[in-house]
Amino acid sequence: MDLNDAVLTCAVSIQWANAVGITGRKLAYKTATLRLVRNDVRELFVEVTPEKLKPLKFKLKDLMVHKKFMAEGKATFNFKAENCALYLSNAPPGTLMFFLRTIFIKMNGDGGGQPDEAAMQKKLREHLLSGKPSSFEDVSPVTTAEMLMARKKAGLVPKGTTTTPSPQGAKKRRFDELKDQDREKGTVPAAKKLYQSSPLTGTDESLRLSEEQMEVLRACTTGKNVFFTGSAGTGKSFLLRRIISALPPDGTIATASTGVAACLIGGTTLHAFAGIGGGDATMQRCLELASRPVSAQTWRKCKRLIIDEISMVDGQFFEKIEAVARHIRRNDRPFGGIQLILCGDFLQLPPVIRGDFGAAPPQQRFCFQSSAWETCIQCVYELKQVHRQSDPEFVQILNHLRIGHVNEAITTRLAATSRQKIEGNGILATQLCSHTNDANSINESKLENLKGDKVLFRADDSDAGMTKQLDQQVQAPSQLYLKVNAQVMLLKNINISNGLVNGARGVVVRMEKDLPVVRFKNNQEYVCKHEKWIIKTATGGMITRRQVPLKLAWAFSIHKSQGLTLDCVEMSLSKVFEAGQAYVALSRAKSLQSVRILDFDAKQVWANPQVLQFYKGFRRRLMDTTMIPLGPKNKDKRPADANSALAKIKKSLMSKPLVSIS
Repeated sequence: MDLNDAVLTCAVSIQWANAVGITGRKLAYKTATLRLVRNDVRELFVEVTPEKLKPLKFKLKDLMVHKKFMAEGKATFNFKAENCALYLSNAPPGTLMFFLRTIFIKMNGDGGGQPDEAAMQKKLREHLLSGKPSSFEDVSPVTTAEMLMARKKAGLVPKGTTTTPSPQGAKKRRFDELKDQDREKGTVPAAKKLYQSSPLTGTDESLRLSEEQMEVLRACTTGKNVFFTGSAGTGKSFLLRRIISALPPDGTIATASTGVAACLIGGTTLHAFAGIGGGDATMQRCLELASRPVSAQTWRKCKRLIIDEISMVDGQFFEKIEAVARHIRRNDRPFGGIQLILCGDFLQLPPVIRGDFGAAPPQQRFCFQSSAWETCIQCVYELKQVHRQSDPEFVQILNHLRIGHVNEAITTRLAATSRQKIEGNGILATQLCSHTNDANSINESKLENLKGDKVLFRADDSDAGMTKQLDQQVQAPSQLYLKVNAQVMLLKNINISNGLVNGARGVVVRMEKDLPVVRFKNNQEYVCKHEKWIIKTATGGMITRRQVPLKLAWAFSIHKSQGLTLDCVEMSLSKVFEAGQAYVALSRAKSLQSVRILDFDAKQVWANPQVLQFYKGFRRRLMDTTMIPLGPKNKDKRPADANSALAKIKKSLMSKPLVSIS
């Protein structure tokens, strides 16, 4: 499947009004395809093609586009000349954003998009005299020149040169005048939001997906049940946000095994969605809990279930929700016919199992050990390109740690970091702790030891009764005490190009108008204004928290650090108690030069043998589905030398350590 920025599929409602604005004719289509096309005289049209019906065309003239709810998959086109309105809903948010952006660029990116009146009349006469029927063709892809022209019209590119920059006041006046002109003409309003970071992607839209990420996206958008994995820093969460934005909002439920991971993808926790509590009850009791009206309705509406950090979902819980899905939906297909999109790395943090002290671990600790796993998953993928770290030596070390392999060279190299000075600009290294309580105690005591008065920053929650849930899912605390010289961490991507990103380390240098001013490691100063976090409830509602995007950062727990990239971090791995925990801690660091390991011990690095066995089988499955067979399909007719070559290739692939493809 090729993703086309000039094609959109969604629900469409069309309404025509008379001269006094009273709605007359109405059409509604549950599914229709919108295409951006041009006619013989270069006029732009939106072509709306409902399923099994003839297309309708609307000229892009005197057009107003309302895109306030674009992130929810909704937009409105008002065609003033035709007294007609198109209401779009259930559109994949990311696809909708690119579709609107393409319209804006095509209308504004070539000196006005539409030809001038005289040229258009001349072409129209020539076309009528030729006697040929009108024809339409898809618009060409957006060019760089069109993009730059459209950005200038939107006021996003300064019009001055490098030697004579435009004064800010003049630039603002020109931009205001341009907006007034556009409003008078009825053209598409300046599409500033279309060029800014998308709330769904969480990053600059110019960061394109790699080919391996595109392959996963295609599988997800064509309805397949997908599990994709990869080592830390391969862009799993980034890809997952893009997948969510490429799917219709209705029926798409984004969940994660932890609250923090759920917040990062704009979803809810898997436990809140499932409606069976912790899943500790008997199967019969779980079915009863899920049959309650609200939970049952949520299950029945679900068409696509996304689960991030699947490695932390235990096998018994996964098996129970699979049975619940079939029971509630009255559908015997795997997961009741729901499309599954699972993401995670089983070589990172495992499920937290609460049991009696000394009791044997459960037989199905990991969800891949459940009987439901094999029946549900159709496609498996492994992302291999690491984006977080650029140093090949560090990437290779991390790949070895991921599978629990530590040799003498790795031990020597990591032990040498204990002597590194990584502090600078008044910023101390964040200490990663294996236990959350240890991190909290360190932060509280360090803050108390600073001179000066504490300043309280209280979060503004949309629902005061949901503060506890927000505390569990949002990194920003409900109450944040700060002092000048407090060590802090940024919790939002503010300006990626300037290094003001989630996980950036800084120190509070002063208070300015009741807001903290933070100097970061790269010497950038930023006045930390309030930012918004949004989480979804199991029923699809939204809860928001507004708070300064900071957290005390003398210490941080390994569990809470998932998803972060830390640029100044110190760790002690002596208290590591889980397989994969040392790897997760070290993989948060951006480079070997930004990390200090105080007491590295190779014995503290290990991988779960059951997970290693799963990945061995996982690799075999990948090889069987992607390798090109040699010779004819009939194995018996294949030449002996081809059989021998195939056997050698398989043996070679399986004998290589897992680290080679991670």
